[in-house]
Formats: sequence, structure tokens, C-alpha cells
Amino acid sequence: MDEKVLLGHGSGGTMMKRIIEEVFFDAYAGDELLQGDDAAVLPVPPAGSRLSFSTDSFVVSPHFFPGGDIGRLAVCGTVNDVATSGAKPLYLSCGFILEEGYPIADLRRICASMADAAREAGVSLVTGDTKVVNRGHGDGVFINTSGVGVLPEGVDLGGSKCQPGDAVLVSGTLGDHGITIMSCRESLSFSADVKSDAAPLNHLIADVMAAASGVRCFRDPTRGGLASTLNELASQSVVTIEVEEEKIPIRDSVRGACDMLGYDPLQVANEGKMVCVVAADQAQAALEAMRSNRYGADAAIIGTVATAHPDRGPSVFVRNAFGGRRILDMLVGEQLPRIC
Repeated sequence: MDEKVLLGHGSGGTMMKRIIEEVFFDAYAGDELLQGDDAAVLPVPPAGSRLSFSTDSFVVSPHFFPGGDIGRLAVCGTVNDVATSGAKPLYLSCGFILEEGYPIADLRRICASMADAAREAGVSLVTGDTKVVNRGHGDGVFINTSGVGVLPEGVDLGGSKCQPGDAVLVSGTLGDHGITIMSCRESLSFSADVKSDAAPLNHLIADVMAAASGVRCFRDPTRGGLASTLNELASQSVVTIEVEEEKIPIRDSVRGACDMLGYDPLQVANEGKMVCVVAADQAQAALEAMRSNRYGADAAIIGTVATAHPDRGPSVFVRNAFGGRRILDMLVGEQLPRIC
């Protein structure tokens, strides 16, 4: 196998066949992918169920960072997007855009990470594509993943389902991923190590749904962080959401880094956290289900949903320990590009 990606690896000829078989197939091929056809043939879901489908592209820089890499992000990000609908993720597609000269050893490392994340999530990579661009016309590797899952009959979650009185939960500490990427990119060092939270959360979501029948929606607070996610939900449901600052879990190292850099940790990206809105009488059950999962140990109930003010409309507020209240706006522009 060549040590670097060459233009011929995207040619459709023997070199492309070799990189597919010796890198991609070797890392994560199952029966569907090994068929080698232009489309994967998959079983039809049971009558009455529905499909959940999502797609995402990953361009993070750097490609490797504490807690993960672009491959783990690609799998976890798409699995989580599918799972937020309440579906069970089953299958992923994967498209690679490779730059000529990219080290094959790094590509193998990315594929191995994708395979590990897929096994953890219980999904299969069933189809894919590879393109190679000229040196200087890419950034080593970009990845697109699409995911398909099965949504059981009767499950109906969504951002427009939030109701006054509902509780708002997060599954863990916020801002870990964004600060990790910043620290790697700018060679910053903090008093405590930080690492990305990239993780597949489909099992955590399934646990919460089994424990709490009153779940309204799930949303992963990626780009724009908790602030953008809550504003999206408030707008979709035409409600006000108020969160308690002291109850929002944030690591001291992340809070300190945000203070130093001038960031609001509630606007910093996450890749392994979940926001859940649930009926108030089900909030404790949902919290306990989150905390029983390895990725929800730091879960917390952080706020409530209320009726939107007739003059102000949908809005999000943060209340501090002294009773003061401030508006929590969505992130404007790009706080940190190439975050995922």
C-alpha cells in the first residue's frame, strides 16, 4: 500500500480498488459493504414504523485531538442526529474527500476510530465513496456521513413539542469539545487537561425514553452550544425557556479558558452532550436514566419552560445565583470555525 494518498486513489481503477479494500474494507466493512455494489440493499423496517434520516459533513481542524478525531466525530455526530428523533440508528454511509499527499497511516487511524465508534453505537457502515483532490485544494480529509434509523410507531418528538411547565436537562458538562479544539489549534495550555466529549448518545437517549414517557424532544448542542439550541427550541415551540446558571455543569478548566478567551461557555460547541425537554413530573426519572449511562454521569436539570411573553415572544433567559436575569442570545457569526 502507498504511504501517501495519490490522485490515482480516486481514479476508479486498480489504485482506488486497493485503497478501498486495504484501508476502508479492512477497517469497518460488513456484509453489505463487502458486496461492492453501487448501493447497499437493506431490510425494510416493520409496518407502522418510520425512517429517520440525517446527513452531516465534517471538516474539523486539527484532525486529531484529545478525546477523538474527525472519524469519531463523523460517526457520533450522525448517530446522535438520527437518535434525537427517537429512532434507533442502524446504518451509515461515509464519503471521503482526500487531498493528494495525505498520509495513509493517518487515514487508517481515522478509519479505525470510525469502526470503534460504530461498534459502540451498534451501527453499520454500509456504503461509501472516495474522491481525491489535487494537493493544495483540500485540507487532508473531509468526511460526509449520512445515517438511517428506524422510528417506532407512536414516537413523536420534536423541537415544537415543548410546553410550559416542562423541565430542561443536559446530559453533562458543556464546552469541552470547543475548548479542546481551540487549545489544540492555538497550542494553548490550561491548568487542567481538557478533551473532546465526542460520543455516541443513542443508548443514553433510548434509556431516557424507556424511563420517561413524557419526553418532548432531544437536541445535541453542537455549533452555537446550549445557547443556540435553547433559542431554536424556544422559537419552534413559541415559549420562554429559563435556565439556572448555577445548575449548568461546566468544568472549571473550561470556564477558566472561556474567561481567558472572552467566550461564553454556553455558546461553545459540544459533540457528546444532549439537551432533553421532558414533562416536569418525568424529569427526575429522565435524570436518573441519564446518570445511569457512562456519558450522562454529570447530567443535571437546569431549567424550565414557560409561556412566551406576549410582547417579547420566544426567548431564553439565564438566572444567576443572586436572582439576576439576562437574555441568552444565539451565537452571532462564527465563534470558532472548523469545530466539527
